[in-house]
Amino acid sequence: MATNTVTATATSNPRGKVLTEDNVFVNLRKMEYAVRGPLFIRALEIEKELQKGVEKPFKEVIKVNTGDAHAMGQQPITFLRQVLTLTVSPNLLNDPSYPEDAKDRARMILGNCNGGSVGSYSETRGIECIRKHVAQYIQERDGGIPCDYYNIILSNGASIGIKSFLNLFNERIDDKPSGVLIPIPQYPLYSATLAEFGLAQIGYYLYEDNKWSLEISELERALREVENTCNPRVLVVINPGNPTGQVLTRKNIENVIRFAYKHHLFLLADEVYQDNIYDKDSAFHSFKKVTIEMGEPYSKMELASFMSISKGYMGECGIRGGYAEIINMDPKVMKVLLNSISVMCPTVLGQIVMDVVVNPPRSNEPSYELFQKEKEKILRSLAEKSQLVDDVLNSIPGYKTNPPMGAMYAFPRFELPSKVIEAARAKGQEPDVFYAFELLENTGILVLPGSCFGQIPGTNHFRTTILPQKKKIKTMLEELKQFHIKFLEKYS
Repeated sequence: MATNTVTATATSNPRGKVLTEDNVFVNLRKMEYAVRGPLFIRALEIEKELQKGVEKPFKEVIKVNTGDAHAMGQQPITFLRQVLTLTVSPNLLNDPSYPEDAKDRARMILGNCNGGSVGSYSETRGIECIRKHVAQYIQERDGGIPCDYYNIILSNGASIGIKSFLNLFNERIDDKPSGVLIPIPQYPLYSATLAEFGLAQIGYYLYEDNKWSLEISELERALREVENTCNPRVLVVINPGNPTGQVLTRKNIENVIRFAYKHHLFLLADEVYQDNIYDKDSAFHSFKKVTIEMGEPYSKMELASFMSISKGYMGECGIRGGYAEIINMDPKVMKVLLNSISVMCPTVLGQIVMDVVVNPPRSNEPSYELFQKEKEKILRSLAEKSQLVDDVLNSIPGYKTNPPMGAMYAFPRFELPSKVIEAARAKGQEPDVFYAFELLENTGILVLPGSCFGQIPGTNHFRTTILPQKKKIKTMLEELKQFHIKFLEKYS
């Protein structure tokens, strides 16, 4: 009888949801990750409309909003996939169609997996032999500067590693939040993570008129502005830059290191595009190498640097693999970090791909020639497309973009008539967001507005990748050019 009474009461007086938009964690409500925001959602809707036969002035959606190389037609590296296949299906280790060097690596990796299976957990930091290979790779990259594999942590992509690292600073000191200096424009991972953790964002502008250079005077200005509002503790540098593609010079890096030392900041070096250098006068210099070569006191500074399998020539975005090298961290803090990530291990498949990246075929191995051929072809194609995108964008009336130096993107600046700004305001949108929606609806081209990355007020930009195959990217650029000309005519 009592049970029936309770049921009747619950039915006649329905309650609201336990979790609502008003009571969900406030920091999550503040988060914005524009790469998969409203424009991306609309692009998915348009794809479904096309599948249903809805008439559009285009036949497909071209998603150049994100650096997803394989989605844009890039073929995977043969040796990488061979090793991956052999570890997932060890029964193929006796198949004569697979090269012996791929089999050797697969056997080595399986021998270091619990139970000899990639389906087992690894330790929190990642499989030990792979961490040793990462350390050897870094040591060779940096001209012989020692790298301790105990400082290497493998992760499910660089993004997860960066978030785990920044979470260490989620502590108020003297009743003020910790502050993190990030470049503007910046990759939205950073602004979203800072919002989620309740960390203070300290934006420093890159200087567009000087190839998006990083000026020390601007870093000083950014610090002065937050002098009484937060505790600056971290300096983030993205090199090569995303979305701006700049490559820092050795001298510039030295000055940044001196600035970080002067203000007692932990350096976070996002170096996931270190293989993507296109400018013949530019070169990648790791922050680790430069700090060590500068000697004390700089060589004793705390530094975390990050790498990924998603970029470079690999483009293995969906497999999720990355590493962090953290040097000069207090051992007690390292223990806290490892404890904080111990609830899960990085995906073993991502670790395997990272192993191939840092331990590729050597010149005396059977897969070397094909591996080098495929790698060089991809990087050469990216360099050619980077120049092509730059040339076409700079030919569009009102467009201006800096020469390509590195990474996988172009970030053009473009002028808009006052009528566009008025139309955007009427819709409650930023002008570049309004422009991007119009571009999507009329051409099927999906770009990311500059306001998603941050930009100097009053300017308009968007980010596009250079990843579509050459034939498609030429078509896309021509459609963009024609759209812009008609757009200006409409709103002039």
